Amino acid sequence: MHNTLLKRFLNSRSDNRKSKIENLKWLGRSVIAFVLVVTGAVGEAQSPAKVPRIGWLISTSLSSAAHRTEAFRLGLRELGYVEGKNIIIEWRSGEGKADRILALAAELVRLKVDVIVSGGSSSTRSAKEATSTIPIVMTQNDDPVGRGLVASLARPGGNITGLSSLAPELSGKRLEILKEVVPKLSRVAVFGTSTSAGQAQWLKEIELAAGVLRVNLQYVDVLAAKDIEPAFRAATKGKADAVLWLVSGSVGNSQRKEIAALAVKNRLPAIYYTGTYVEAGGLMYYGVSLIDMDRRAAVYVDKILKGAKPADLPVEQPMKFELVINLKAAKQIGLTIPPWMLMRADKVIK
Repeated sequence: MHNTLLKRFLNSRSDNRKSKIENLKWLGRSVIAFVLVVTGAVGEAQSPAKVPRIGWLISTSLSSAAHRTEAFRLGLRELGYVEGKNIIIEWRSGEGKADRILALAAELVRLKVDVIVSGGSSSTRSAKEATSTIPIVMTQNDDPVGRGLVASLARPGGNITGLSSLAPELSGKRLEILKEVVPKLSRVAVFGTSTSAGQAQWLKEIELAAGVLRVNLQYVDVLAAKDIEPAFRAATKGKADAVLWLVSGSVGNSQRKEIAALAVKNRLPAIYYTGTYVEAGGLMYYGVSLIDMDRRAAVYVDKILKGAKPADLPVEQPMKFELVINLKAAKQIGLTIPPWMLMRADKVIK
């Protein structure tokens, strides 16, 4: 009897010990599981959200387009984006060399940017050739439909949308401005690029204005940079009183200073379709405010990052126009700008 009680006592102690061990094991597993859940949740909470990456592609140098890039940054800041904080911008510039743009576009595609923002017609074309899936936002394009970039302004289709700088009536307005600045204006040399899609509409408007103003036109085709100097010689030989510059962007962009110098050398007042020529020494610019369009491009980027499809975002047309006059260039060719014209100018370079 005594031995039986002893065995039971010893067995019960053994069972208690096993039970305690099992309890400790269970508690240990529970603690480990709890720690893993907590640390996992903390790790998940601390994982940084993906920062959108934007590719900016332009054919000219970034230094010459500094006012445009800053306008784009401003547009982003107005929407709550700060470069380097909650958005990354990959800046790519062709430095005036058109043949570099396609390679730069392909580079942005390899970086898997979320959106490509193109600074001009050649940049948009290169971006389109590089990708059919990454959204592309045009900051400006003189004729996106005519160039085959979008199906229509209202329904772009594909992966391209943004802003169009197409405003053919501006060409007629430029001729009017030349007439006011050069009262005895009777013959104008129109420098253009026949292969550019938007030129036909521009010329139609110029011809209408020329008829009203009683001005004769001399069309000079400029297809490459090598054609620029001969074009000025042809204008002088043709006894032109002024030049209306409509040469396609990629042809003249890298030669802006040389073009302004040739206008001075030949004593020809010239009006351009983009302000960069005036900043490089040209006489006058009247047209779309590219700075305004660059700022507005940020709105498209914001919508796309929030899930909108480029195909569903209508292409917008110009809303703001500006007149810029370079008095230094006027002085170099002995031209006096009427006071009322200076008062109308948005900017006067002295």
